[in-house]
Amino acid sequence: MNFKQLLADDDAVSPVIGVILMVAITVILAAVIGTFVLGLGDQVNQTSPQASFGFDYNGTALTVTHESGTSIDANLVNVSSTVALNDSSGSPLVGASAKTGTWNSITGDSEITAGKSATVIEQNSGDLANATVRIVWTSEGGSNSATLQKWSGPNA
Repeated sequence: MNFKQLLADDDAVSPVIGVILMVAITVILAAVIGTFVLGLGDQVNQTSPQASFGFDYNGTALTVTHESGTSIDANLVNVSSTVALNDSSGSPLVGASAKTGTWNSITGDSEITAGKSATVIEQNSGDLANATVRIVWTSEGGSNSATLQKWSGPNA
């Protein structure tokens, strides 16, 4: 047996490395193609805006004020309630039996920035004491939503 030839013989190394590289390339290609075929590559993760809202209830009207945080498109924010509401001019809210309306439809604002407010009044008795009001953000595509703030009346 010739030890020099045995140590110098490296024919088996190239095929093994070649197979390992081919398997690795195949796995990576399958993962990349799979992500795009399943639609995972084009999803945009829309996170809810960071904003703080304050509520001022005077016995008949509830004023919601954007106190701090990012500015938000007013068409993406709904004021939702457990009772039918009117805006400050006395007009019923436009959605879901007058229990919800966009910030834009209530105030006419196109953007909600710190200091802007919206006022709502209970439609029938004028008393929001038993109501719960939520400020809800919904993404443009409608796939994500988040309750930004919630207010409950003194008797709710």
